[in-house]
Amino acid sequence: MESLKTAKDVVKFCEDRDVELIQLWFVDILGQLKAVSITRHELATALAEGAGIDGSSVEGFARIYESDLIAMPDVATFQLLPWKVNDEPVGRLICDVLNPDGSPYPGDPRGVLKRLVKRLDKQGMTAYLGPELEYFYFKSNKDRTLLDTAGYFDQVPDDIGTELRSRTVEALQAMEIQVEAAHHEVAHSQHEIDLRYSEALKMADQTITYRYVVKEMARQGGYYASFMPKPVYGQNGSGMHVHQSLFKAGKNLFHDAKDKQHLSKMARSYLAGLLKHMREIAAVTNQWVNSYKRLVPGFEAPVYVAWAQRNRSALIRIPIYKPGKEKATRIELRCPDPACNPYLAFSVMLAAGLRGVEEGYTLRAAVEEDIYEMNSEERKKHGIESLPGSLSDAVDALEKSKLVRDTLGEHVFEKFVVNKRIEWDRYRTQVTDYELNEYYPIL
Repeated sequence: MESLKTAKDVVKFCEDRDVELIQLWFVDILGQLKAVSITRHELATALAEGAGIDGSSVEGFARIYESDLIAMPDVATFQLLPWKVNDEPVGRLICDVLNPDGSPYPGDPRGVLKRLVKRLDKQGMTAYLGPELEYFYFKSNKDRTLLDTAGYFDQVPDDIGTELRSRTVEALQAMEIQVEAAHHEVAHSQHEIDLRYSEALKMADQTITYRYVVKEMARQGGYYASFMPKPVYGQNGSGMHVHQSLFKAGKNLFHDAKDKQHLSKMARSYLAGLLKHMREIAAVTNQWVNSYKRLVPGFEAPVYVAWAQRNRSALIRIPIYKPGKEKATRIELRCPDPACNPYLAFSVMLAAGLRGVEEGYTLRAAVEEDIYEMNSEERKKHGIESLPGSLSDAVDALEKSKLVRDTLGEHVFEKFVVNKRIEWDRYRTQVTDYELNEYYPIL
């Protein structure tokens, strides 16, 4: 696929390989994957002019009277799906969403990240991100029976989860998505596949592709995969640790060989920016009601806003697997979950870090003690805040954030807040099984 650089290359490839159907992908404001399918005969036109979509039917997009939008394929994203549909090969292209006049549509999540990347480009910098997405396998989408009782790094003979994970890795690599590692996670039937770091926009595209491929390979095997942050009570939830670094002219700007932790001044300011603005961006990195069922003490998910090298109870960790190796120096943000919109989540975390760099934030001391063992006074002494305790709290913090408003743009910011307020109201007015089991017999 490396040679497919132009629209003509893509058209010729589809003709030569007899690819009759091509899916045009984009995501809504919540990060849910949408698709429009076109035939090969329409491909050249779609690549030149885009394909029309009804924005009023897409979550967080346009109102009815301004509904006409264009899905414009990005030629660089063309791939064949690594399985056939009705015995026929199928291609896919990821799209930007445009206004009818060809200008960027302000409600397009991919456009939000493209603006951030353009801002970095002007400074000669490239952001590299490497997410680690965890997920669960279940018996089906209606039967939440787990497939195994294995644990962290366990290799279980004849385990269907291991087989599904292996098939998924093969499918991802067939789509030229590089996989660094894959293994069983801590919780029963929980797995993780780590993608090799890449440029921010490419990685967001790969993240939505990864989620689709994981789910599709599970479906083909007769099972169900879920990226829900906390699908099982009493088990660890699923996170998406995101490794981050900034490069310029091939040099890792986060690396300083003379520093004790090999962190440059820029890295420290970037890290300070993430810490300072974390409560503001949490509603984007952890965007669901269920996200805050994972962010509780005792289940390995970070709750407290602090940083460290070895301390896995901290929100941000500086990995030391390859101490002193320049390209390996990076920052690992541990609170995001895999159900977020990656375009928006990557945008706000990069914006928070860059704000720290631009304004020269001072990084407070690392906390290597177990924060979960500290009482509130000890945490206060270290200046350690907590993440929001609920989606409602997170949206309250988000709504006051000029940083997030400027990063997302007015349209996405307002639509996102409204959507999350509705979600919270629906949740808080539900009568749950817990309440019925707990209170009905005694009240």
